[in-house]
Amino acid sequence: YAMLLSLIFLIVLVAAIVGFVFRHEIKTNFESNLELALKDYNVTADRHSEAVDTIQRTLHCCGVQNYSDWERTEYFSQKGIPRSCCKNQNDCSEDDLKDPNKAKLKVFVDGCFFLVTSTMESKMSVVAGISFGIACFQV
Repeated sequence: YAMLLSLIFLIVLVAAIVGFVFRHEIKTNFESNLELALKDYNVTADRHSEAVDTIQRTLHCCGVQNYSDWERTEYFSQKGIPRSCCKNQNDCSEDDLKDPNKAKLKVFVDGCFFLVTSTMESKMSVVAGISFGIACFQV
């Protein structure tokens, strides 16, 4: 039993160290995956598209760096900026979303990458504290 607890303690410790050491690689990987999800975005029930919509609605953001990232996608040429970027769903027409100048007033202008990473970093201390508490409780 003591060996099992020691093994779990070591796994938690190694996971924390690896997460801290490779945090920059995690950010870079997340940014490239978010850019790829925007590039391949469509309206069908695709999981990546749903994830992009959820992030944009929840964090009130649009695109990777800002809303203009959508202008470089195939989806933009067909339908404009996605409705998940709209500040007010009732005041966001398809014509507004196809025109970047009009869209700037109707959609969230901040990019999602900075908001997601800053949210993760702000919650990291809570996760580290809980992990440390569990590890100490095991000892």
